[in-house]
Amino acid sequence: MLPQPPRTTAPKKPLIRRSALDDSQRIRQIVQLSFVALNGWLGLQFYLWVRYYERGGTGFSVPRPAGAEGWLPIAGFMNFKYLLVTGQVPSIHPAAMFLFMAFLVMSLFLKKSFCSWLCPVGTLSENLGKLGKRIFHRALHLPRWLDIPLRGLKYLLLGFFVLIIGSMSAEALEDFMHTPYGLVADVKMLNFFRHMGLTAAIVVGALVLLSLLIENVWCRYLCPYGALMGLASLLSPLKIRRNREACIDCAKCARACPASLPVDRLAQIRSVECTACMACIAACPAQDALQFSIAPARPAAAPQTWFRRALSPRAIAAAIACIFFAFVLYARLTSHWQTTLSREMYLQLVPNANQASHPSIE
Repeated sequence: MLPQPPRTTAPKKPLIRRSALDDSQRIRQIVQLSFVALNGWLGLQFYLWVRYYERGGTGFSVPRPAGAEGWLPIAGFMNFKYLLVTGQVPSIHPAAMFLFMAFLVMSLFLKKSFCSWLCPVGTLSENLGKLGKRIFHRALHLPRWLDIPLRGLKYLLLGFFVLIIGSMSAEALEDFMHTPYGLVADVKMLNFFRHMGLTAAIVVGALVLLSLLIENVWCRYLCPYGALMGLASLLSPLKIRRNREACIDCAKCARACPASLPVDRLAQIRSVECTACMACIAACPAQDALQFSIAPARPAAAPQTWFRRALSPRAIAAAIACIFFAFVLYARLTSHWQTTLSREMYLQLVPNANQASHPSIE
């Protein structure tokens, strides 16, 4: 047996990765593009379904894709409250509720991962920001005195919806969903993009331009759905955590963070703005200095303990898929996925969707 070399007390240098980027961003992009493709397929199918009824029920017919109700977060929120109050699954837009619940559960366990891994609007905003950096060679960062108040806008919008929906009784929620407006809310959402007016086009164009200049401007300042997911993410046991012993204080993680969080100065990221995008981990050159993990057993955990408690990008993608498909399959197996309206009612409602006005909420 060969003699062992004497131990040295000299501090070890941090292990540097063979590549400056790990595979987290590639895996996240695959998940993003897969969900964009799914939404594109659902959108096309829903468009063909609407056109069939707009033509009076003649021509090519396709089944109504209930998954398109994922674009009705307010309906999902309303139905979720109805479920909590009555214990009954609503008959109108139940898929919106189950998708709302799936995304909420993701945030409870995996931080605000829905926003950076699944949300098509988040994916579009993120890629517009990347395009803007290529065009202008930099992103515009608002001063802190302006950035912080603007971030509060999405919470004000969320508070407005919570106040309105929270004040409605179960009967009022059910009555709202059974109005012509509630029944064809999905068709009205499609028609908003199909027949966009000048004012709406100017607003959308301004948001696109701002997204080129400011990273994730919609998600950062205006999205009430993301605000709700961020509040739910405060309960998540998984967080971006920094191992001080492995950190080399290069601050690359903070510069890479799309939410401008001081990752390099914190032991863990509790912020509601963290979307678990793992951009900070991808940019970090020090081995295991940053991990998306459950709290280590002790403040200075051994490397093997730290690693066992970390979630890999593949595990995050698998967990997101499991949560998503679990809710969808449950809804389908229990016959709570489709909105069940007669063909005759759709023939009457769909062609006149734009004439369905929003009912007053008392």
